[in-house]
Amino acid sequence: MKKKISFVIPCYNSAKTIEGVVEEIRETMENLEQYIYEVVLVNDCSPDETFQVIRKICQSQSHIYGLDLAKNFGQHGALMAGFHQVSGDIIVCLDDDGQTPASEVGKLLQKIEEGDDVVYASYAHKKHSLFRNFGTYMNEKMAEFLLGKPRELFVSSYFVARRFVIEEIMKYENAYPYVIGLVLRTTKRISNVEVEHRERQFGQSGYNFKKLLALWFNGFTAFSTKPLRIATISGSLFALVGFGYGIYTVIKKFLIPQVPVGFSSLMSALMFIGGMVLLMMGLIGEYIGRMYICMNNAPQFVVREKVAKEKTTRS
Repeated sequence: MKKKISFVIPCYNSAKTIEGVVEEIRETMENLEQYIYEVVLVNDCSPDETFQVIRKICQSQSHIYGLDLAKNFGQHGALMAGFHQVSGDIIVCLDDDGQTPASEVGKLLQKIEEGDDVVYASYAHKKHSLFRNFGTYMNEKMAEFLLGKPRELFVSSYFVARRFVIEEIMKYENAYPYVIGLVLRTTKRISNVEVEHRERQFGQSGYNFKKLLALWFNGFTAFSTKPLRIATISGSLFALVGFGYGIYTVIKKFLIPQVPVGFSSLMSALMFIGGMVLLMMGLIGEYIGRMYICMNNAPQFVVREKVAKEKTTRS
């Protein structure tokens, strides 16, 4: 019996590119005759005509399904929505802009067949903007330090995973999904395969500074308490430094009575310590706030509409 491959593609501002991605998948899978496949396209409340294009694609091909989310939940929320719709033995996640080559999915599938549970695409030369590459670098370092990602492992939005990994990921029901963290806590049998990374043909990346910052916060507040430990250690160190400086000031006053009390240095110390206290309180508040939102069962995603050939359902 042929194994089934499920492609999950989060879509945002991809009205001009998604048809090309789907066509490339079709051409590629025709050459991989040992597999059958399906495609799940998730429109993350795109402001352009992306969902109209998805609807047209779905009505022309029976193995392609579309989801329209009621608001923008971000790439990881869109992935979670797609995971809940797939029926394949192996799940492939890739981008909607054509930069991640569906034509090379065979390389990733081969590594899965060799025994790995998850295979990430890696790139010798990334064609993202300088800002996006910096964001990726920071995300990599955050994952290494806080999530225990092996240093030699490169994680990306283009990856292939076995069914049991996706099923384990779907057990996570909190409001801030972070797929990389969920993968890393599910299995250690993860590898890389180098593929080409293409130039973007249309538009620009949907990740701005605000979205990248939100992604980082998702990563370290949902899967690690290390920031809280850092806050505790930092507070202890500053308290120790302050105590030592206080002793130094007293001794100096006894030895040199004419030394004036420094208003500027006092204010600088107060401002610095006050800023650190507010920073640590804000970090703790971020954890508490996310706990509160999760306790109120805020959804990871909300599906407005599902489309497939010859049928449309509304949620």
